[in-house]
Amino acid sequence: MLEQRETKPRSCGANMILDIGLGIRSTEDILEISGHLIDHWKMGFGTSVFVSADLIRKKNKLLAEHGILTYPGGTLLEVALLEHHCRVYMHSAKDLGFQAVEISDGTIPLPAHRRERVILCAKSAGLKVITEVGKKDPENQPTVVQLADQALQDFEWGADWVIVEGRESGISIGIYDELGNVKPSALAVIQSMTQDYSDRLIWEAPLKKQQAYLIEAIGANVSMGNLKPEQILAVEALRNGLRFETLHTVSDRLISRGDWNPEQIEQPEQVLIPVQK
Repeated sequence: MLEQRETKPRSCGANMILDIGLGIRSTEDILEISGHLIDHWKMGFGTSVFVSADLIRKKNKLLAEHGILTYPGGTLLEVALLEHHCRVYMHSAKDLGFQAVEISDGTIPLPAHRRERVILCAKSAGLKVITEVGKKDPENQPTVVQLADQALQDFEWGADWVIVEGRESGISIGIYDELGNVKPSALAVIQSMTQDYSDRLIWEAPLKKQQAYLIEAIGANVSMGNLKPEQILAVEALRNGLRFETLHTVSDRLISRGDWNPEQIEQPEQVLIPVQK
């Protein structure tokens, strides 16, 4: 009802899951009910280290069968860089069935020339590249101009997608203030500077109020990440104007255009029952 949603495989409007410990059966349950709505699946931080290789391969195969791009969290790559194991990491990710890797410097410093080489290293291993811009420490936040500049540079270096850091908390990070509210001016600056790549920008938005704000500000096909696996249907309802936070926008617009009169009684032939195709 907000605007026509893109369908999979899609180049915008992606839903990215943050998985911090789902087993095969839990994953199957999520896929059964919302697999057709999930585009990216990130195994958060370094959690995949504690899961057997066979289980990771099985899980990645299952997700690939549902058209979902999988990748380990960027923190794990940062550890690999500290140990000078970049190439080994890329080949291990490929061997485990990941189709992509996340490249970040959320914790460690990573000079521009190193960041570019890591992106090229991933691409040479046959992996898609998802970079992340931003720092995880609330006391060490780059400016929004720096975030946008880094995103643009990453795209030029060959990144397929760029994630704007929001962590799993959505508090005092990136475009969010200490209450988890979107800072409108910060969002506007990044949007303006990255408009040529807007379809490939993923905003981490773990909180409902952040998701609703981004949908109203950017549109139903804004790409969002760090979504909870069990809440994908709820997020999709937000995207389609099927929850209060976004439905009021639809009703206000229809009333202002004269397309709907709340006083008008519907005729029987006007009543439509929505059916999921």
